[in-house]
Amino acid sequence: MSSVDHQQRKPQMFPAGWSAQKTGPGRSGGPHEPQNMVADEAQMAKQARQKIRARLKMAKLFQQYRGQIISNQYGVTVTSDPASTQDKIRLTVYENKTVVLFTVKNSGARKVYLTFWASDLVQNIFTVRDSNGNIIKTIKQHILGPGAEYKIGIHFCSEHAGFYEQLLVFTFKAGQRPSDKFKIVRLLEVIHWTSFSEELPPTATNSLCDLQAMTQTQADSAVLKWRKPDIPLKQYGKPDNLNDVRELDRELQKRPLNWKNYSWRFHLLLDLEELRLKTEIEKYNVDNVPMFRHKDSINLLFLQFADIFKNLSSLGLTGHQVLVSPLDQTGVFENRFYKGWVNHVDVMNVYLRFNNKLFLCNFKDGMRFNIIFAINRLPLLIQHRAVAHVYRHRLKEVLFPTGQQSSHHSHLHRLLEVENPEQRTAIQHIVSCSAKPAPYLVFGPPGTGKTMTLVEAMKQIVRTQASCTILACAPSNSAADHLCEKILESDIDKDKVFRLYALTFPVTNIPASIKSCCNLNQDTQTAMIPSKEALMKYKIMVTTLLTAERLVARGIPAGHYTYIFVDEAGQAAEPECIVPIAGLLKPQRCQVVLAGDLKQLGPVITFRMAEKHGLGVSLLERLMKHNNLYKAHDIYRYNTRFVTKLLRNYRSHPAILKIPNELFYKGELQPYALKKNCNSYCMWERLPKKGFPLIFHGVAGTDERDANSPSVYNMAEVAVLKEYLKSLIDHLHRKGTTKIVPGEIGIIAPYKKQVEKIRNALQMDKDLRGEDLENVLVGSVEQFQGKEFNIILVSTVRSNPKLTAHNQQFTLGFVNNAKRFNVAITRARALLIVVGDPRVLKTDQIWNKFIHYCQREGAYRGITVSDAEEDSLSAVLSGTPSGRVMKTNKIHAGRTH
Repeated sequence: MSSVDHQQRKPQMFPAGWSAQKTGPGRSGGPHEPQNMVADEAQMAKQARQKIRARLKMAKLFQQYRGQIISNQYGVTVTSDPASTQDKIRLTVYENKTVVLFTVKNSGARKVYLTFWASDLVQNIFTVRDSNGNIIKTIKQHILGPGAEYKIGIHFCSEHAGFYEQLLVFTFKAGQRPSDKFKIVRLLEVIHWTSFSEELPPTATNSLCDLQAMTQTQADSAVLKWRKPDIPLKQYGKPDNLNDVRELDRELQKRPLNWKNYSWRFHLLLDLEELRLKTEIEKYNVDNVPMFRHKDSINLLFLQFADIFKNLSSLGLTGHQVLVSPLDQTGVFENRFYKGWVNHVDVMNVYLRFNNKLFLCNFKDGMRFNIIFAINRLPLLIQHRAVAHVYRHRLKEVLFPTGQQSSHHSHLHRLLEVENPEQRTAIQHIVSCSAKPAPYLVFGPPGTGKTMTLVEAMKQIVRTQASCTILACAPSNSAADHLCEKILESDIDKDKVFRLYALTFPVTNIPASIKSCCNLNQDTQTAMIPSKEALMKYKIMVTTLLTAERLVARGIPAGHYTYIFVDEAGQAAEPECIVPIAGLLKPQRCQVVLAGDLKQLGPVITFRMAEKHGLGVSLLERLMKHNNLYKAHDIYRYNTRFVTKLLRNYRSHPAILKIPNELFYKGELQPYALKKNCNSYCMWERLPKKGFPLIFHGVAGTDERDANSPSVYNMAEVAVLKEYLKSLIDHLHRKGTTKIVPGEIGIIAPYKKQVEKIRNALQMDKDLRGEDLENVLVGSVEQFQGKEFNIILVSTVRSNPKLTAHNQQFTLGFVNNAKRFNVAITRARALLIVVGDPRVLKTDQIWNKFIHYCQREGAYRGITVSDAEEDSLSAVLSGTPSGRVMKTNKIHAGRTH
């Protein structure tokens, strides 16, 4: 959601309430928002929480009475057509309407009094009617004499796909004694599909080209291609007291981060993270399992994930080491263990790559092995070395800047060609090194052009400083590729630019535009590390933060680079961010530039305690939150000698930008997207409000999990997303577009299993099967950070558990995460469609504000959640209803808007 499934939140009833008076970033209400609007949002959230409490009572009531042998008490029976099984009627319907008939019959010798109540979980989806067609909500003390019967019909009507529940409570009283009173409950479950489709089981990846595009072995090239480094990497052994986590937690709390304890603290946090990674990966160790060879690759073997690793997520296995031991040690196998690496994990299988020729030649399909997984320590060791070298390289004014050594009289070059005032200011200060040795920060909210700001700064540096050398880094290969492509698109001489890939990077993933200026050996089609002399001749070196360690290992001296740029710096843990700094930077010679957004996703950390104590905070975020040089002042805003906040959004339609702007950026972002781009879907026929390209579609779904996976999915939301995609494709076809181009449509889901279900649904649907959907990206929030699309569809997934579920704990998981919300909502240029369950999302302050905004602007469609009074509901659940027979035909039976 992927690392989306790593960080499970502690189950909760619902987030704590908030006052209607609270305003500001991250709260309900923007700086200029009317107070009554904030109060409306708070009221919506209150009603949502009341509904969840009522739902929990309903579930408890159903669990209490289901299965009890009371149906023949005093001769009273409740039957239905179709019949119930264990007090439940379950229907799957493809039409918008259906009726279930119930008959309450008294076959006994004495009269009984019937009191009836029906739940209202989603407004107007179900209506209850008596034999005369009158709408019924409740019945009180209806006399049912001997031999008498009472008929009702439950009418279901909805245009929307979803999972709908209706709880029916029949309370009977046959006398004055407590034992003369009893209940019969029935639960009606309706699964409504708006179009027929049948889900097939997921299939494993079998094509070699797919596997080659994944991460190749971390060991392949490390042994065969990497020359011995000039500066060796230490092993950095772990301390003896690492298992005493509680004592370490107290110690970290007593010693907050400062210059003196910097290395100690980050060494310890990295050790704690490694301990958790080791513990997690050891859960996959298995004995006596068969392995098989991939049909297209001699050195690729696989074992079946789904059958072996029950209830474990496959996230995080890729790239780690594996040791396999054949059960039969006789004959050709001379070693007990053979080392390989996890190449790739898909829904069904774990793919392992081996280099041992003897092992591979004698391997036969179905051979059984004991398997041990071990973490790849290399990324951790690289970060350990970085934090160990901060004192040697005297980085105090870089990591804890005071500004005292920074230039106060920097000459700012005129930049007539840059029209954006904030970008121009940032570039001027970067080029003039006004912050050095302190880092210069470019705070770039979504779509404000922070990467282009960096590229323009590099262009100005190359143009005005003949002796300059630039190192440009990013946390991920995709971000580094994007940065490199933007540099190559500028008028910088391409011969001066070099993209350095890790030896383990799959060369098939290198973009065509970069292949001529990177460390790809065209003859062998493998990556290679050039000599120190060759690396030092380039003006601009582009690589990832961790691969920058190769430059340190090659012995490139500190001070060679006059600028070090880090794009998407908010995504990197601080020890990762300082890899190029602690080893390649001379503070008085080199200007560090960090560009990113602390309001978007940060680093992914496995161990919650390590995250709590700072490993989950980027250097960019720490400086902006805790260093006075980078804090915003009420009057003067930011000190532009050290930081610039970009304010012009060139990506999104103003309707899409409004809520994240108010929540996270103090309403300061200005819409500057080209109208021909951001208005391209303003007249789409499916918009509830023309000219407003935003939809929140309310779906009554339910959380589901497969037996072999902890990840959550929601098939009702999959069905709704699929219908929207069909409509969009039909719209594009009518506009003359025959093929969906990259960057047109993206689908975001926060859970790995939902991503998988959406992909499967697109492949199986008879209407979509003939469409070319290879450029429709379906992925987690993490996969979309840094990307933008004309159309974004978002599935929020989380919903209520079924009333039949024994575990009724409610949690939004990491859907209740402000940074994830911000990233997901801000990817769209021209059209944003969010699909979710308003019954649960309204309990979260941020989602509640977004839904309220859509309702207020006429951009809401889907289910209507009832706002019935809680008092009468509680009374009914307690068995003392005060309702009455409703005899009116004015209510439209089940139609939603």
